[in-house]
Amino acid sequence: MIIKVPATSANLGPGFDTLGIAIDLHNTIIIKKSNFFSLSIKGEGADRKRFKSNNLFVKIFYEIFERLYGKKEHFRFEFYNKIPISRGLGSSSAVITSAVAAAHYFYDKSCPKETILNDSLAYESHPDNIAPAVLGGFTVSILNDNKVLTQKKEMPNDLKAVVVIPNRPMSTALSRGVLPKHYSIQDAVYNISHSSFLTAAFMDEKWELLKVGAMDRLHQDLRMSNMKELFAVQRTAYENGALLSTLSGSGSTFFNICYENDVKRLLNTLKIKFPAFKVESFSFDNIGLKVKF
Repeated sequence: MIIKVPATSANLGPGFDTLGIAIDLHNTIIIKKSNFFSLSIKGEGADRKRFKSNNLFVKIFYEIFERLYGKKEHFRFEFYNKIPISRGLGSSSAVITSAVAAAHYFYDKSCPKETILNDSLAYESHPDNIAPAVLGGFTVSILNDNKVLTQKKEMPNDLKAVVVIPNRPMSTALSRGVLPKHYSIQDAVYNISHSSFLTAAFMDEKWELLKVGAMDRLHQDLRMSNMKELFAVQRTAYENGALLSTLSGSGSTFFNICYENDVKRLLNTLKIKFPAFKVESFSFDNIGLKVKF
């Protein structure tokens, strides 16, 4: 079995724990039946011993596999990871969704993606990253009776993602820790209105309205204050063709959308101004998690 799962960017400004989008950057996992358990990692995470001694993918895979089959078998797991870890590009959701999918598809090759998505909730309670990882495209997700309901919009080829990946991570737990316990009604309404407006702009392909819709009062500035260079990243991006420029998930990556014709200018300017950061461009992934045998 070969599984490919995309990186994702969540929140997109005001869409806290709700909005997400998939980009054409993937982790690939190869699983082979074996006489004994073995595991190898290449790429991101290869230097982290705990990823081999206490691997989250393997743990989730066997929990679901044994539940479905009623027994445990031996496999060889080969990980080829390209999604940066702890950078706000959905590395944890990629692990969770691909592990859930692997176990289910061994049992039933026609397993619907909705099953993968809902089983992933046991390991990730927020659907903003797991929905685009499984389904691809731009997604708007809610929880209803402990199930994920998602609306999806495929992204056009003439839009691209430009991501700025800092040279240090932001812990999701610590990043959530800077957020207040209570918000004012005014700030809540502000975010509801902007998240709704941003969603409508995506669905109607009114790309010039993304910047207005992406404004946020709940989390972004507070999280960016832990890495103040990100304010300059956002300002530079908007000055050089970005249609949307937001903190990716809880950070530290900054996520930008631009027209294909503006990629070169945006990419080069960000590289020159922030030489310590990694700046890359990607197409969008409209398919999501893929499995083949």
